[in-house]
Amino acid sequence: MRAPEAPRRALSLFDLVMLGVGGLVGSGWLFSAQAAATIAGPASIISWILGGLGVSLIGITFAELSTLIPETGGIIRYPEISHGSLVSFLMGWAVIISYAGMPAIEAEAALQYAQNYWPGLYNAAAGTLTSRGLLIATVLLVGFFFLNWIGVKVFARINSQITWIKLVVPLGTAVVLLAHGFHAQNWTADGGFWPHGWAGVFSAISTGGIVFTFTGYRTIFDLAGEARSPSRDLSRALIFALIFVGVVYLMLQLAFISAVPSRLLRGGWSTLHFNAPFANLAVALNLSWLSMILYADAAVSPLGTGLVYAAAFPRTVYALSKNGSVPAFFQRLNRFHVPGPATIISLLIGWTFLLPFPSWQKMVGILSSATIITYMMGPIAAAALRRSAPDWPRPFRLPGLGWIGPIGFIVGSLIFYWGGWSTNRWMAVFLAIGAIIYMGYSYRLAGRPRTDVTRHGLWLVVYFVGMFCLSALGSSNFGGRNWIPAPFDQIVVSLFSLIIYYWGIASAKPVAYQVDQHASDSDLATVAPIAQS
Repeated sequence: MRAPEAPRRALSLFDLVMLGVGGLVGSGWLFSAQAAATIAGPASIISWILGGLGVSLIGITFAELSTLIPETGGIIRYPEISHGSLVSFLMGWAVIISYAGMPAIEAEAALQYAQNYWPGLYNAAAGTLTSRGLLIATVLLVGFFFLNWIGVKVFARINSQITWIKLVVPLGTAVVLLAHGFHAQNWTADGGFWPHGWAGVFSAISTGGIVFTFTGYRTIFDLAGEARSPSRDLSRALIFALIFVGVVYLMLQLAFISAVPSRLLRGGWSTLHFNAPFANLAVALNLSWLSMILYADAAVSPLGTGLVYAAAFPRTVYALSKNGSVPAFFQRLNRFHVPGPATIISLLIGWTFLLPFPSWQKMVGILSSATIITYMMGPIAAAALRRSAPDWPRPFRLPGLGWIGPIGFIVGSLIFYWGGWSTNRWMAVFLAIGAIIYMGYSYRLAGRPRTDVTRHGLWLVVYFVGMFCLSALGSSNFGGRNWIPAPFDQIVVSLFSLIIYYWGIASAKPVAYQVDQHASDSDLATVAPIAQS
């Protein structure tokens, strides 16, 4: 069988920045400000700051990894190289769960807004799409994957144009709402600034759409293998995208809290409910012209993000195939140098996420839980490869990894814990299914080394089991049995995470080198690792 081709390197720095912004600005800007405010009230401002800093602290480790290993589907390739098949498969399984639902949730968000001018698409009472809505959402999904099918450069060109709109409209909305509807009394309304205390602030990070929103930049690293100059551009694209979007989201939350008519807060922030938050708010402030713009943009922003994730999901399947976790058939490229079979299976899997999940916020909780799990590997893989491959060329070497790594891992664990047992129990089921599949295919049939489980992967199994137990037994503030009350629950989670972090680094596989036959640009590292037991 002929060796698989490598995807074409065609993405510039501008394309990568727009890719990151496109993943960050989607349905999150339409719904997250309200979702966070109903959970934390005005203190949701703090939720955005802490959530953004926490996710960025984890994500910056991927800037080093992506220039060290500039491969398509990198988030799955890094753990394969550093820790072997069990760790990479479980991480890949979590990525599939989080990515598969993204195009579906973005399509559903667009149709939830469209319900206001195209009735019959969304059942607000049940929080689900109607039969007609399901049909339209299916058409949208097919469109996402078709635009990805015809080539990464075409996809990047379309995404860049959409992303300009996705930046201008949210920023303009925040400015207009602050100018026309600033109610200072909202900041001290029922319950005051902290209606639900720190528990509300932390819960909003995980279940209010903040993690869901800020983790959108990972698509930059999924398409690292198609970056024109990965060693120079990937870290810059990450930083630029996070700065731009962080400012926009803070302004949107500030505007939402300030502009809500005070009469709607008599029952407290938790009773606030708009079907189309910013558009409904514009109508309440007699800004009908703004509401028309927002209803139009409500189709552009989610669909643009759905398009980004429709590009990232097939690269995940491609990377799993390269790891040997799924058949090699999924490494085949179509005539546009895009993973063709992986794109088809991604569409089919993504469509199923339209069926069982109801509202945007309920889906967000599960996808955020899956997403933060995929990020947890970044600090450990970066630190582990510093030990196992210290002489490997690192075009971007993260300063302060010795303290950023453990703090980032602890923060990620806390974000996962704050998601609550009602959400995390679903992830326990999903990961158990993934472990069964691994044992059946990847471990037994593919003949992977036993040490991938016993020596290099056991730490991750213990971590997952421990985190699910802590989630179930922890504070009732986060849905647990309160056997470990606050604040001791979060202290225990932090200490447990710290132990796992150093265990994970010590469990890394040694690596050797081979020439990378696909390194086509002059600034790309000319060696690639071969993981060895």
